[in-house]
Amino acid sequence: MPILAILLLFASASLHALWNLLLKRSQEKYISMGWMVLLGGIFAGILLLFTGLPPRSMWPFAVVSVALEAVYFILLSNAYSDHDFSLVYPIARGTAPVFLMAWSVLFLHEKLTTGGIVGIVMIVCGMISIGATSLIQARGSRLHIKGILTALTVALIISLYTLVDGTAVKNGSTLPYALTMFMLVPVLTTTYNLRRFGWKRFVSAWDGPRLPLIFAAILGVVAYLLALFAYTIAPLSYSGAIREVSVVIGAFFGWQFFGEQMGGVRVAGAVIIFSGILVIAVFG
Repeated sequence: MPILAILLLFASASLHALWNLLLKRSQEKYISMGWMVLLGGIFAGILLLFTGLPPRSMWPFAVVSVALEAVYFILLSNAYSDHDFSLVYPIARGTAPVFLMAWSVLFLHEKLTTGGIVGIVMIVCGMISIGATSLIQARGSRLHIKGILTALTVALIISLYTLVDGTAVKNGSTLPYALTMFMLVPVLTTTYNLRRFGWKRFVSAWDGPRLPLIFAAILGVVAYLLALFAYTIAPLSYSGAIREVSVVIGAFFGWQFFGEQMGGVRVAGAVIIFSGILVIAVFG
């Protein structure tokens, strides 16, 4: 796997963890995320004035991706409202690469090496071990079948929009496509937020600290752009798995800035994940 792609994915994962860190400080996390998506759409729209729209052949991919991203956002918001974060997050992020590996082989006809498959399995196992510690540490958490099924559905949606976006950018202009997608997603997500939370509650979030929302929006756009550029030069199955290193970086940020416990299991999980990435880099 190209080293440049790995570097792009590491940068993308770092920025992804950073904007999550910024939103973690907010009181209304889901409304703040809605504002982040909206501001990111405005930022993308401004950039589109300079890049122009993507070719007509890429629009069907953009429309499908926008719909999937909106479903992902709504489903994730509901999942975190009805179930424990420590249950939903590790399952959703940990199993998404498995789905993506299957779609990449079936639809993109990617040929995975034995080393590459071993690397993906190592990354998934490392993420699950990190997530399991969060689940064990969360007092009062219980394993709910509905929560697990919801998390698996979120993972499925993640894998599908990654497949759509990865296919699109391998056959067209990455920057205009991504910016168009970012610009359109808020049309659906903001409509949903206004219906769910009401205009006053949604707008009141803007009266709080605004700079974290603005920075998070810009970081979110740039983070996914970097991932998309990596998808153009590397197998999607490997790229999707490596991008989930954001789980490790997020755990590190939580330990560094919020005093969360890292623990031996999390450190071991991080070592397994980075070892899996090394295996992919060498043998994938």
